Amino acid sequence: YGIDTHPFENNKPMYLCGVPIDINFGFKAHSDGDVAIHALIDALLGASGMGDIGELYPDDNDSFAGIDSTKLLSDTTCRIKSYGFDIVNIDMTIVAQTPRLKEYKQAMRKNLSSILGIAPQFVNIKATTSEKLGFIGRKEGVSVHAVANLKYFNHKEVQ
Repeated sequence: YGIDTHPFENNKPMYLCGVPIDINFGFKAHSDGDVAIHALIDALLGASGMGDIGELYPDDNDSFAGIDSTKLLSDTTCRIKSYGFDIVNIDMTIVAQTPRLKEYKQAMRKNLSSILGIAPQFVNIKATTSEKLGFIGRKEGVSVHAVANLKYFNHKEVQ
């Protein structure tokens, strides 16, 4: 299970699941701020017992400043597979009052499935609002919850 939250920042591009969102603000963050990928990375790392995103890609490391989060997800996927895990499926919920995400969900699903190396039907993305409550309801940021299901195989015998 992974969760991440980022506030908005004006005049910055927005990416969710590696997909550009057509809006005039993005996320305040050390990297590109793709809050959905960050939550997914934490879910994958948690399911594999490999720590969390801050341990692998710390925000005080300048080499990750402004980095495309899809690169972090690709690296995480490679690490998980090298430790003997297959990604079975993922499920995520993006909680956002704004932007509206219905038109982006299929592109997000396709992009994540490509990076994770699993079929699109094993990537589920849901979007909901916070019913105008809290910082999300005031349109100050977005929060994402993600769950990853992994299967262990004996990678030493596969070689």
